[in-house]
Amino acid sequence: MISVCIITKNEKELLEKCLKAIEPYGFEIVVVDTGSTDGTKEMVGKYTDKIFDFRWCNDFSAARNFSISKATGEVILVLDSDEIVTKLDLEKLQFLTKNYPRYAGRIIRINEYETAGNFVRNKEKITRIFSKKNYYYTGTIHEQVTPIGGDISAEVEVYDAPVEVFHLGYAGTEEQRKAKAMRNAGLLLKEYEHNNRDPYIIYQLGKSYYMFGDYHKAMEYIEKAFEIDINPKLHYVIDMMITYGYCMLNTGRAADGLMLESVYEEFSYVADFLFVMGLIYMNNLMFDKAVEQFEKAAKISDEYAYTEGTNSFLAYYNAGVIMQCLGRKDEAIAYYKKCGDYDKAVKQLKELKNE
Repeated sequence: MISVCIITKNEKELLEKCLKAIEPYGFEIVVVDTGSTDGTKEMVGKYTDKIFDFRWCNDFSAARNFSISKATGEVILVLDSDEIVTKLDLEKLQFLTKNYPRYAGRIIRINEYETAGNFVRNKEKITRIFSKKNYYYTGTIHEQVTPIGGDISAEVEVYDAPVEVFHLGYAGTEEQRKAKAMRNAGLLLKEYEHNNRDPYIIYQLGKSYYMFGDYHKAMEYIEKAFEIDINPKLHYVIDMMITYGYCMLNTGRAADGLMLESVYEEFSYVADFLFVMGLIYMNNLMFDKAVEQFEKAAKISDEYAYTEGTNSFLAYYNAGVIMQCLGRKDEAIAYYKKCGDYDKAVKQLKELKNE
């Protein structure tokens, strides 16, 4: 049996959307409440009788592991109360969990938010399915699935599970997202005090500062992670490199951003990396190289494009902007046409046609 385990606090409306989406699959549902006062527990009773209280202690892993201990199923699917299952192939999932019990399953999470006036939609792969006989959680925040009795720094063997969720956690204003990032940074700093050599903790610290706009602080922590031997194939390491590139751009250090050329071969299969390299070249007035990177990004498959548009309309749009600035009108129009209905490209096409 597969058990869905959720921890929650005062997210009644979001949690009900989560429960409605998962209910049709017949999974056991375990909900652990850490102190809700908004009627969450009463609402949860419509979907499951496995509701438990947990005294919050600023430790997400402790709460996760408590929820897992209350599940009767061996296979655990962990969800947050602000995640809505949009795709799930039950037959394939059951096959994978049965035949690969010592592996953990990665699901796809789709995030949407607005930043600096731009709409962003990206996806990430996160480990959320595992046998409770083989794995548990470690880390007070941004907790990680860890082999029981094994090295907590060891890499977990994974498979891609046929599960996709839509994440509502980035909904709301930019100020609300910043507040959440600041809260996370506070918890991560406590974790960092005890373990300042864990590259994942350092990455999450850098990412938290990045999310509330302190790009200098974000770079400071990301650069600490560079001092540690890390696997460039890990998803968080890829994102760390991309985030570092954006930090360089956002702090006016595009020239220093050229240092990412030294790791180009390791990350050039990812559209987002090629895209940020294009922006770095663009800001250094290296226009031919910038267009080359945008065209390369546009050829990358969706599997390795984590932010929507980096392998399509956003890449073509930036190439079009360069051509327009260089006075190469026909080439600019050609690139803008490749952007489809992307509003900024449509606007530029209209302006060019009216010249």
